[in-house]
Amino acid sequence: MTNTMLLAGIDFTSRPTRRKPITVALGALEHGVLRLARVEAHDSFEGLSAWLRTPGPWLAACDFPFGLPRELVESLGWPLEWLPLMRHYTALSREEIRNTFAAFCDARPVGAKFAHRACDAPAGSSPSMKWVNPPVAYMLHAGVPLLIDAGVSMPGLHGGDAQRVALEGYPGLLARELIGSRSYKSDDKLKQTPERLIARKDVLEALEQGRTRLGLRLRVSHAQRDALVADASGDALDAVLCLMQAAWASGQPAYGMPGSMDALEGWIVTAPAG
Repeated sequence: MTNTMLLAGIDFTSRPTRRKPITVALGALEHGVLRLARVEAHDSFEGLSAWLRTPGPWLAACDFPFGLPRELVESLGWPLEWLPLMRHYTALSREEIRNTFAAFCDARPVGAKFAHRACDAPAGSSPSMKWVNPPVAYMLHAGVPLLIDAGVSMPGLHGGDAQRVALEGYPGLLARELIGSRSYKSDDKLKQTPERLIARKDVLEALEQGRTRLGLRLRVSHAQRDALVADASGDALDAVLCLMQAAWASGQPAYGMPGSMDALEGWIVTAPAG
């Protein structure tokens, strides 16, 4: 498989700073080998927004949700088309989102507090309405408007520049395939243990050897390998995991999105369908 387009994996945060930036891994795929070109850091939304306007062709997998659960949206009486829904949702404040979602959860039985998207179970992902640990609802709130405003295409959800394509990625899906439930990262310095460092080494080694169902191998330099392992936050490695998902999608019909995808909820790329 040869693919000369630029590929990107974006590890997102809803509050970017110099200490905790948005991390973008860039690379290209050729004959089943994904070569990592570089890893960039953007300490503001403006930095990422400028990157999203980079002329294509490029394909990016972004680690934040692109949609909300249909069950939640219907229950709240919000718009049932994706773009009007996103316009409505992103016009709310984070406090309004938290209060609305908390009230929704409070009215539901223990064990079924959150509504889920169809992709959550196969991807093992947190519900996109979750506002803490991790605050993916705020990540959606911050990230999707950047994509819309940049005129990026989101297949199955929103039309845009066909040369600049964004998909929803999730590094945890690929990481679990490689090391199971072992933790490989933490923003808490007290939890940045030797065990997590070893786990990062194991993830990277498995990617380089092509030990995933994606059928691709990662190629990095010695310096890149050292840097990815040394980043105890895991942000750079997460960006690379998303980059692998983008590389796989670049060679699939319809970017690997299932025909059954709900055009309101979206789908996590590489998550098995049905």
